[in-house]
Amino acid sequence: MTTTPQPSPATVFVVDDDEAVRDSLALLLRSVELAVATFSSANEFLDSYDPAAPGCLILDVRLPGMSGLELQQRLADDGADLPIVFITGHGDVPMAVRAMRRGAVDFLQKPFSDQQLLDRVQQALAEQSQRRQQSESKAEIAQRIGSLTPREHEVMELIVEGLANKVIANRLGTSQRTVEVHRASVMRKMQADSVARLVHLVFAADT
Repeated sequence: MTTTPQPSPATVFVVDDDEAVRDSLALLLRSVELAVATFSSANEFLDSYDPAAPGCLILDVRLPGMSGLELQQRLADDGADLPIVFITGHGDVPMAVRAMRRGAVDFLQKPFSDQQLLDRVQQALAEQSQRRQQSESKAEIAQRIGSLTPREHEVMELIVEGLANKVIANRLGTSQRTVEVHRASVMRKMQADSVARLVHLVFAADT
């Protein structure tokens, strides 16, 4: 019996050069049963980071060496899907705007409430989970479409346009019976039990 592998639990990565802050945040996050990994610098984090691992990043803006904003840019350049919650004791408006424009979940100025941080972390994890599920679903649909023969693909496109079998047969210069066979194969390979479902799958693959 084949079992479906379970997704890895999400990890909250904390990058802050202040040990007391790291320990405090780790204690808070673990109190709500979140997995936590702490790092004192951006480079230390990058040395162990696996882009495939789900999670989010709590990131101090000011760090020794590579700054938090520079790490955000580095992750963006690498195509990493890691939501970031910035924390800082020295933030200003331009810095916050820059971080948010690059996709940060939030920019929290110390001192912030525990609940405020937890809310942002949960938001970040939920948004990443949704994005990854959508990406996996889209990849699965693309795989189904890739299993179609060229003629089946033509038939599918015409079905999605709303054409009847007879019209499709005339358009392709083939018999209606042949179109019916291709249509049945398309529906089976696409795992669609209705034309409406087929249209939904094709639309999802294109968005």
